[in-house]
Amino acid sequence: MEIVAIASDHAGFEYKEQLRSHLLKEGWKLTDFGTFSPDSVDYPDFVHPLAKAVSAGDCAWGILICGSANGVAITANKYENIRAGIAWEPELAVLTKQHNNANVICLPARFISFETASEIVLQFAKTQFEGGRHQRRVDKITSC
Repeated sequence: MEIVAIASDHAGFEYKEQLRSHLLKEGWKLTDFGTFSPDSVDYPDFVHPLAKAVSAGDCAWGILICGSANGVAITANKYENIRAGIAWEPELAVLTKQHNNANVICLPARFISFETASEIVLQFAKTQFEGGRHQRRVDKITSC
């Protein structure tokens, strides 16, 4: 079974802990990159190790959670081989995997329910990249 990376800042801490617990009960293998408390932190401190692990292939894909999901997505997308997409509903998670071959899903904890966050992660996990015309477009992301 593949290892999934998970991390959050303080705004996403509660959802990270709930997701982690739920996914572990379902038999998932996770690497938790923190944060490990609801105390205020700087999100890049947790995104960098997760993005490095996914980029290097140590983890198959990742879940990042912060207040808006923007900061974690921007930071993760600085890494080679990372395609981090923001989703606030399950359909967006499906499309970012199908069309963009995303390997990190970013959740805006301040704007979605935990139930929605959980469904987004499950949809992202079971969706496959469609390839074809989308592969051509993904190939152009790093050719600048």
